[in-house]
Amino acid sequence: MPTTIFTSPSTYVQGPGVLEELGTHLAPLGANPLIVADDTVWDLVGESVSAGLKAADIAFERVGFGRYATPEAVDSLVEKIRSGSHGVIVGLGGGSAIDAAKAAGHLADIRWASVPTAASSDAPTSALSVIYTEDGEFLEYRFFPRNPDLVLIDTAVVANAPVRFLVGGIGDALATWIEARATARGRSDTMAGARPTRSATAPAHLAWELLHENALAAIDAVEAKAVTPALEATVEACTLLSGLGFESGGLAAAHAIHNALTAAPQAHGLTHGEKVNLGTTVQLILEGAEREEIEDFIEFSTLVGLPTTLTEVGLTLEDEKELRAVSEAAVVEGETIHAMPFEVTAEMVYTALRAAEQLSRRVRARRGLPEPELHTAH
Repeated sequence: MPTTIFTSPSTYVQGPGVLEELGTHLAPLGANPLIVADDTVWDLVGESVSAGLKAADIAFERVGFGRYATPEAVDSLVEKIRSGSHGVIVGLGGGSAIDAAKAAGHLADIRWASVPTAASSDAPTSALSVIYTEDGEFLEYRFFPRNPDLVLIDTAVVANAPVRFLVGGIGDALATWIEARATARGRSDTMAGARPTRSATAPAHLAWELLHENALAAIDAVEAKAVTPALEATVEACTLLSGLGFESGGLAAAHAIHNALTAAPQAHGLTHGEKVNLGTTVQLILEGAEREEIEDFIEFSTLVGLPTTLTEVGLTLEDEKELRAVSEAAVVEGETIHAMPFEVTAEMVYTALRAAEQLSRRVRARRGLPEPELHTAH
């Protein structure tokens, strides 16, 4: 029988106002925390973080961060940890700051914590980091022997973040069940290094159910800057359940297509979850999912505000060179697309990318939904 594995963060804390409790949760992890946060994030939550750490009598240092978790950014943080004798590093803000903090904490052999300020991805809980080039192209995954010691997300902060961040997190989390079930049908190992346990696919499916029940109401809550039960459920689905589900349940075609899209300049303005959602649409087409499931996914994605077409990520059917390049990049050796329960070729990806454009347009027209438009910040 194959080996199975399930991995998770040591502690997960969620709720309105929990950012002010950060010091209480950090104290057992190490002295003199190094907090990694860009200026925008620090301007928004730095006062709350500082007050919470002061209340716990914890001295700390904050260092700024750029846009991407690059090898250079990680190495710089390692130097900062060692020169400042920091016992724990905290990634505060978006997925790249958190990924850089995890990677640096591992290299410096100290504890690390994830404190996302938006439910924009499922990266905070995992024992891996996604590393990019300075231009934002996917470079590699880095894997670590353990997960974060702490994941803390303040839903009051999430409620005041741009709604597009939550929409992106929903796109990332919707992929979790589609990819986990495909991995379960195949023979590949998960990101955790072995076959998925039943307890890994369960949170992936629960995330799917919670999002279909709560995501639209959660978006309304963020538009109103209000914390509601629907927002709490959606944040848990996007952050904890999707994190557990993708890492121990498995990634497949959707994230491989996301990674490939990072090489297309037209897609650089999109969030992680927006690109992933197009990947999920393409995966459903690749696996020959039932027509009703594909069409329902397109409708729900459209209502949420997620792309299911080339048009929405800045590409067209005429961009053959770019589409061929994306298709080739999606199937390179080591990509997660090879977790699919059948062999996937670049030609299959190319065909499915093109099919997504026409299929989505037809479904939207029949169901009275808006036509696709290029996704931009809103």
